[in-house]
Amino acid sequence: MNVSSPVHMVGRLLETTADSTTYRGPRADNHSCPQPFCGRLFDVEPITGFAPSQPLATLGGEFALWEVALEDAKLHLKLGEDKGREALEKANAGEHWRQALRSWPLLDISRLGEKRCVLRRAHYVLACLMHFYVHSLPKTGGPVVIPKPLAVPLVQVSRKIDMPPILTYADIVLWNWELVNPERPITMDNVRFRTLFSGTEVEAKFYALSLAAELKGAEMLEVFERFMNLTGFTERNVVATVARDLERLVTIINELSQLLQGASRNIDPYLFYWAVRPWWNGSDAAAPWIFEGVPPTSFDLGGASAGQSAVIHALDAFLDVDHALKHTRQPAPSPENKRADTGFMEKMRRYMPSEHRAYLAELSKRSLREVVLRTPSLRAPYNAAVEALKKLRDGHIRIGTLYVISQARSTPPASMGGAAAFPRKEGMAKGTGGTSVSTQLKAGRDATQRTILQED
Repeated sequence: MNVSSPVHMVGRLLETTADSTTYRGPRADNHSCPQPFCGRLFDVEPITGFAPSQPLATLGGEFALWEVALEDAKLHLKLGEDKGREALEKANAGEHWRQALRSWPLLDISRLGEKRCVLRRAHYVLACLMHFYVHSLPKTGGPVVIPKPLAVPLVQVSRKIDMPPILTYADIVLWNWELVNPERPITMDNVRFRTLFSGTEVEAKFYALSLAAELKGAEMLEVFERFMNLTGFTERNVVATVARDLERLVTIINELSQLLQGASRNIDPYLFYWAVRPWWNGSDAAAPWIFEGVPPTSFDLGGASAGQSAVIHALDAFLDVDHALKHTRQPAPSPENKRADTGFMEKMRRYMPSEHRAYLAELSKRSLREVVLRTPSLRAPYNAAVEALKKLRDGHIRIGTLYVISQARSTPPASMGGAAAFPRKEGMAKGTGGTSVSTQLKAGRDATQRTILQED
């Protein structure tokens, strides 16, 4: 996908900007929401969905120190494993950047205020800085110490917005864009991405594809909201409304599948695997990250993953897909399914903005599946929606195989130093969240298959 191509058109921006919102977690008021269930109560917008309706503004004042460092990082830092000519030429500048960061003053984040958009921007900037710092270090093995001037404010900001102190999908996709022309509405030909760790078009195309999926996913929010606010499920007109909405949902899911399959035509899997995705990796047992100046605490530090997008989680919640294997459904889980991490999807939620986690929890409180079980005429449209989601996951397995499993067997680029620069790791290919890609994706697909209602 070309970053400037009109993948998904959005006709207007909301009048309410992110800058006017103070962070207090999920909102308790409903002055702008005439219905009991309303996405805006959970910072979910009708047009942009889980993405903000306006790009996050740059931090100013004393916090401009962080912003300037992030701009400099894009110019001077390369992966620590990279032994290519350009990386070697930039090695001294990279070490100078890291030394400067270690000597920073410790800024008081209380002076950031309480606005959600400002705190999210601070999380984005600090998390990007941390990943630039860690992944540009020469690889020596052992623990990695995050310097106090970076570690302390990142942990403090993360606690204020109830997110992990690590780079997340929200940082690299939802909060990583700006408008090319601020006078024009948000369309895929009017956005660009602020931070590209690798500086490559491949990375920009991945973010563009992800944001396009977010905007396409926003179209299903009206379906969810209408169902959550319906009453009288025995009435013919109400049943007809649910049936029509399920048919609409099939169309949206199929369009999401088409977007996903566009990855293989437009995003080079080889460069994605070796030059882009290493920047998103989080802490691991072999080289744990230690936050200097922060009391020892157990953090979620898996790193950014597309599995943290709330779009698919919302579909799962609405259709009642049982990833945790809590219910007896057919066909029974295979031995491979049982080897998968049944808590994986729940873990991915912990990396989402807290408001979006609350949205998913609320969406799960009313069971569409139970309504369908009581209403035979809804079984076919419900199964069609589940089948569409299952096909999307079939496509995801193909993408995971192409972009991770196959590339894990490939030789690193000669331009980055080849095999000598990237020691091969033993074991199965892992996703950025640390799980076996093949096993986890197949388990998700099979859980979706089991959601289809069987004939009595």
